[in-house]
Amino acid sequence: MAKTGAKSPRKTKTIPYDVAEQLRTPEEMAAYLDAWFEEAPDDAAGIARALGDIARARGMTQVARDAGLSRESLYKALGEDGNPSFATVLKVARALGVRLHAQVA
Repeated sequence: MAKTGAKSPRKTKTIPYDVAEQLRTPEEMAAYLDAWFEEAPDDAAGIARALGDIARARGMTQVARDAGLSRESLYKALGEDGNPSFATVLKVARALGVRLHAQVA
C-alpha cells in the first residue's frame, strides 16, 4: 500500500541535442567534418549530414545562397535521407569555407 502524501519520483527533463549549436567557429566546423572523414570514411550519408550540421550552424539560407542552391534543395540534399551529388558537396564545402583534401590511406 502506498503512503499517503509520498512524493512521486522526479522525471528527468531532456532536450534534443543539436550538434549545430556546438559548432561556433570555422575551426570547430572543419574539425567536425574532418572527424567524420577519419572515423567513418565510407559513410557518405553521415558525411552529408555533417555538412548539413555545419550549414545549419552557419545559417542554411546564407549557405544555400553562397552555394547557388535553393534552401529547400540544400535541406533535402544534406538531410537524413539526402544523397547529394559530388558537385553539390563541392559547392557546399566551398560555401562553408572548408576544403576537402586527399592523403595517402
